[in-house]
Amino acid sequence: MSSAGSEGPSAKSMNVPMKGVAILGSTGSIGTAALRVLGRHPDRFRVVALTAYENVALLAEQVAELSPSFVGLVAGTSSDARWRNGPPCLTEAAIHPDADIVLNAVVGAAGLQATLAALRAGKRVALANKESLVVGGPLVLDARRAGGGELVPVDSEHSAILQCLAGCAHVPVRRIILTASGGPFRGWSQAQLAKASVSDALRHPTWSMGRKITIDSATLANKALEVIEAHYLFGVPYDAIDVVVHPQSLVHSFVEFVDGSVVAQIGIPSMELPILYALTHPNRIEDQGVPRFDPVAAQAMTYEAVDHEAFPTLGLGIAAGRQGGAAPAVFNAANEQAVALFLEQRLTFPDIPRAISSALDAIGDTAGDSIEALLDADARARRHVLEMFAC
Repeated sequence: MSSAGSEGPSAKSMNVPMKGVAILGSTGSIGTAALRVLGRHPDRFRVVALTAYENVALLAEQVAELSPSFVGLVAGTSSDARWRNGPPCLTEAAIHPDADIVLNAVVGAAGLQATLAALRAGKRVALANKESLVVGGPLVLDARRAGGGELVPVDSEHSAILQCLAGCAHVPVRRIILTASGGPFRGWSQAQLAKASVSDALRHPTWSMGRKITIDSATLANKALEVIEAHYLFGVPYDAIDVVVHPQSLVHSFVEFVDGSVVAQIGIPSMELPILYALTHPNRIEDQGVPRFDPVAAQAMTYEAVDHEAFPTLGLGIAAGRQGGAAPAVFNAANEQAVALFLEQRLTFPDIPRAISSALDAIGDTAGDSIEALLDADARARRHVLEMFAC
């Protein structure tokens, strides 16, 4: 007998409606993982729209294989006149009439407008673009209410929380505990971090991700973004969200309820699992694409406190979230700009939190009650970092 909230073996024989999926950021790590998942379920999903930033070659391969009705390229040019070009293609794909689900895997604040548009259009947004909630959390929630859309997280930590809450919608939550791998610099001293290279920072021990998010994992900026995201997704106050280092990346989050019971979601570190759940929530379907979890073969699971002195970016982000207004947008923009400069070897690893702190001091108290105000704060924060390092 199948369990509650899941689909039994006869699901394929049932008349399951086909869902149209738009993927924003189809050539990135999340986008390509999503296409692998969708490729295993052609009877349930069809790709109706694809967008990429500038990887023309890979996007062309995806288009040739999938024949979506909409194709967009944010930067760069294509010889195919049918492709839409420029940043507006993201919102065009997000409101495509054939798209039931919009997987937003755009990197950075550039994904906010598409999230807002999709929610206003009543779509399910499978959100891998955490910056949408970090930069414009209240606006995103307003758009969801106004349009009747759904917001389902793709981040493994937030997917884990959603799964832990399944069947417990009306049970009060005492605390959420987000797990962090600790990144490639777990245990490094501040003196060692001062000499960290780009190649050092890109050697993540458990996850295979894009360059920007890998650096964010190394600084723990990614975990700061996830704390803010969890606050908006689940309506939990910042005082009730903790972070613990879990190097094995097997427990993706914990939820503690008011009676003291703690529920955890465990699985191998693969983004294909939360992607599939975001597509099918609240149901589950049979999938053989990811190796099964073997508790005997798994490493012992250990936990450590965060070293806030070595990794101050986490605290800066949480403080920005508490401050509200445009502060989270400033944190995110300053981080994005600083990470870009670090990847170009134009500043050091410790300069990243230094740049963020300076931008927050200068601009963090700006109002953030409109998209225009948030975009202005974003632009000012980026300029501040560039000027700080005379770029």
